[in-house]
Amino acid sequence: MDSLQFCAETLAAYGASESEIQELLIYNQNVFDRPLLEDLYQPQSEPYLATWEQYAQESATVGAYATLKSYLVQLQFPILAGISETADYRAATRKGHSTEEMKTATGLVLLEPEQLQLYIYPTLAGAIPVIVAGNRADFVSLIQALTKRNEPQFVPDSMGSCIVAGYNNWHRVHQYQQQWLDKNQNQCNNTDWAVEWQRLIQRPELYRDRFILLSRGAYSNVTATELGLDEQQWLELSFKIRLEHECTHYVTRRWFGSMRNNILDELIADYRGIVSAIGDYRADWFLHFAGLEGFPAYRQGGRLENYRGEPPLSEAAFKVLQGLVKTAAENLEKFERKYSQSVKKSHPEMAILIALTTLRLEELASEQAVSLIEAAVNYYQKIITLTRNPDKL
Repeated sequence: MDSLQFCAETLAAYGASESEIQELLIYNQNVFDRPLLEDLYQPQSEPYLATWEQYAQESATVGAYATLKSYLVQLQFPILAGISETADYRAATRKGHSTEEMKTATGLVLLEPEQLQLYIYPTLAGAIPVIVAGNRADFVSLIQALTKRNEPQFVPDSMGSCIVAGYNNWHRVHQYQQQWLDKNQNQCNNTDWAVEWQRLIQRPELYRDRFILLSRGAYSNVTATELGLDEQQWLELSFKIRLEHECTHYVTRRWFGSMRNNILDELIADYRGIVSAIGDYRADWFLHFAGLEGFPAYRQGGRLENYRGEPPLSEAAFKVLQGLVKTAAENLEKFERKYSQSVKKSHPEMAILIALTTLRLEELASEQAVSLIEAAVNYYQKIITLTRNPDKL
C-alpha cells in the first residue's frame, strides 16, 4: 500500500473527515533527510565551537555572565518594549557597532547573574555550547534577549529550553576582520574590506553560531507530585531530559537537515530525553508533558498546543492529532519494553534515532507501529554495520 494512502486510512480510523485528513497529511509531512552514514561515526564539531571553548575557559575565571555579556551584544541591552527599533540597538545587532557610547546599552538585568553557567556538551553530532540560567526569570530574560530582540514577548511556562540557531556572532566577525587586516596591510582600505565583507556573508559558518539555552525548573512545567516523584529528584531528571531533548534537535538539524516546531520532532526528542534520564521510556510522562494525561481531555497549557503548525490546525484536526500523539507515545513504550534488552545490546542509539526519523506520526500511531519501528531499526543497524565494516559487503 502507498504510504500516503496508509496514513490517510489511519487518519480516517481516528475519525478524521476528508478535510481534516488533508490538513493532517500536510502537517505530518516527514521532512527529515536521510544522512550520509559514513559522515556520522566521527562527528566534527562546527567551526564556531573553538570560539565558544574560549568563552567557556574565560567564564571559569570571571564567570559566565561577565564573559557572555562581553561577546553577545544582546546581553548589553535591557529587556524593553520597542528597544529593537532604536538606532542604537539596530547599529549594535545589525552592523556590529560598539556599544560603549550607547546610552541605551545598560545591560541585561538578571536576578542571579552569578548562577549563570556555560559549558560545552558532546552530542552524537559533535559538541555544542550550553548556557544554563540560575532561575526561571533569568531564563525568560535570556530567551527574550537572544531570540526576541530584547523585546518583552511572552514565553510559555511549558518552555524550559531552546536552541538558538543562526546567531550572528559579531565577536567572530570582528576577529575575522582583524585577521584579514593583519594579512592584507597593504590592501585594507574601506573599499577593500567592503569587498571582503561580501565574501564573508556568503560563508555563514564563519559568523553564525548555535547554542542551547536551558532552565533548571520542572520539565514542561509538570510538577513532581503529578509524576509521583520527590521534588529534588524530579528537578534533576528534568534537567537531564531537557538537555538531551535539545541535543536531539541539534542532531536532527545537523544529520537530517530539519529542526521544526512539530510534534513529531518533540516526540522523538522527548523519547531520547526520557530514556537518557531514566534508562526506559515512559509514555505517561510524555503525555503529561504534552497535556494529554487526561485524554480524551486536553489540558490547556500543555506543550502540544505550541506545535499546531502554521497556519494552525483547525480545532477538529487538532483533536484528531491528540489521539495520534497519545497512541504514538504508547506504541513507543511498547517498542521500548519489547525490544529494550536486545536493542541496547545489538543496536546503537544511532540506529533507533535514524529509524524514528524515517516514520510519519500516522505510522507511529498505527496498529503496525511496533513492527514498523523494529523493521526500520534492523535495517539501519545493518546499514551501519556494513558501512563500518565494508569488508562484509
